[in-house]
Amino acid sequence: MHCSPFLFSWTNVETQNFASLRRNNLVRYNKTMPEKFKNKYTIKSARLKGYDYSQNGMYFVTICTKDRECFFGEIVNGRMILNEIGKIADQFWREIPKHFPFVNLDIYQIMPNHIHGIIEIINVETQNFASLPKRNTFGPQSKNLASIIRGFKVGVKKYTTKNDIFFFWQPRYYDHIIRNESELNRIREYICKNSDNWEKDRNNPENLMM
Repeated sequence: MHCSPFLFSWTNVETQNFASLRRNNLVRYNKTMPEKFKNKYTIKSARLKGYDYSQNGMYFVTICTKDRECFFGEIVNGRMILNEIGKIADQFWREIPKHFPFVNLDIYQIMPNHIHGIIEIINVETQNFASLPKRNTFGPQSKNLASIIRGFKVGVKKYTTKNDIFFFWQPRYYDHIIRNESELNRIREYICKNSDNWEKDRNNPENLMM
């Protein structure tokens, strides 16, 4: 199952019963979307200016294929069926903590033309959820969210190039800093329902991000 939770190292956080939330339809999310694309589906920079993306926190990310091409597989009867590239993307996503030991993976979903996932960065001991923006005064960031996503994307692209498979990523990616447990559960629900909403989202790129 690709809508898959991983073990994560929270402290002082009581996780709500996610299955119960979904079953009882207690989770709602905002349907009003800001513009996320310009020109031909090129994602605008979604980085929060001045924010240190190497600090501890949980981040919701969306990574898209070029021009929303369905490189990863197809939805059949509401279920995502991964093709070769999709299986590689799934494998490489699961392997992120092997290359970035300061990362814990939460729930994620691979869709035909995009990937949703929640990443927790645990570089140092601090709060579990991202605080208000903190200025980065140390120059170029390392061990941060951008380096994680870049490494993942490069890995998938190298595999397809080596195996003569046509594939391209959309430049950049979308991220959202998760502020609290309520927001975390809302985003989890959104990710798990993504395949159910495929017919609505596939022709509406602004719906790919919450």
